[in-house]
Amino acid sequence: MTATGPCNALDGFGGPDVVDVVTLGESMVTFLPSTSGRLADVPSFDRAIGGAESNVACTLAAAGHSVRWVSRVGADGFGDHLVEAVGAYGVDVTAVRRDPARQTGIYFRTAGDRATDAHEVAYYRAGSAASAMAVGNTDLDAVRAGRVLHLSGITAALSEECLGLMRELTAPRAGRPLVSFDVNYRAGLWPDTDGAAVLLGLASRADVVFVGEDEAQEAWGIAGGPAAVRAALPEPAVLVVKQGARGATVFEHDAAGSHPAQPAGSRAAGAAPDPKRGGTPPAPGRASHPRPAPTQSTFVPALTVDVVSAIGAGDAFAAGFLSATLRALPVRDRLRHGHLTAAAALTAPGDLAAPPARDHADRLAALDDDAWGRLRLGPGWTQADDHAVERAVDRAEEEVRTP
Repeated sequence: MTATGPCNALDGFGGPDVVDVVTLGESMVTFLPSTSGRLADVPSFDRAIGGAESNVACTLAAAGHSVRWVSRVGADGFGDHLVEAVGAYGVDVTAVRRDPARQTGIYFRTAGDRATDAHEVAYYRAGSAASAMAVGNTDLDAVRAGRVLHLSGITAALSEECLGLMRELTAPRAGRPLVSFDVNYRAGLWPDTDGAAVLLGLASRADVVFVGEDEAQEAWGIAGGPAAVRAALPEPAVLVVKQGARGATVFEHDAAGSHPAQPAGSRAAGAAPDPKRGGTPPAPGRASHPRPAPTQSTFVPALTVDVVSAIGAGDAFAAGFLSATLRALPVRDRLRHGHLTAAAALTAPGDLAAPPARDHADRLAALDDDAWGRLRLGPGWTQADDHAVERAVDRAEEEVRTP
């Protein structure tokens, strides 16, 4: 990014109680099959944890950042397990609340690739403790005490109360942290409501937005590629359009655009929230900023990866990108760190995978374009020692030099 990009909005934003990143959202206990086959045929399951926001929190904490996860779980054994498991990554879980009247969400899934629908998933989350999160029962000071606040569109779909909380947290206000928003459109979570419109409204008020190209087409009918997504969503200072195995494109306001120290939604501080969940939420930037700020774009191709499981890769990408953002790295390297962290998830089973060591990732991210394009990563690559990293880098660079 340019010198006036989002990293500068984070400069000087700190204090004794401020952490690098706060995430808010539901996590569930996940039951992974011991064998392949239909749910009806799987004899046993292994327990794990899963949730977009807690995935990001755990990955960032494993990468060395100070992170807080805010949520609500039941006063049950599954709630105990979630809090302990997330906390074991080094995440601050002191703002997680217990609900004595509601259960912790759980789900079962078969082996397979979520990206190709070659799997079954059975959710037991309706009426969960997390669905009761609301403005009145959430520690908003703890939520806002981060340099970055990372949210997901999944939370908005859980209940009217959760949607109200999301609108509160994305509303313009003085001193608001940099708001990161992963659209995470799931049509099945919005059976009776125009969730696509709700998510577009929330995204328009965020500072950094992650959305898949295919996701934008499914939710908003946008079929013209990343530039068309940007045209439909001009407000965020940084828009990351993920393009699957091809790579990702970042659009950012240049020096003539709005500075992310002033959140995008603050252009319409007087706009009132839409009380109806089914209607289109307010998109303040559209009304008060009809001509989008000048934008520049950067594309970085994805890595060649021997995929074990696609689950959790999007959360890992967001974590890698945000980690690099906190470190004030240039936009190309932010995208590369996103791809590298996603590659760690793609080459491991389950929703969570250990990210590469920082110096390991920095070494790979610094490759020239040709060497980057020749990298191939497989299972276990994040555990490579320094010598193995050097060999991988040398091999990629040698392939570039060889006719």
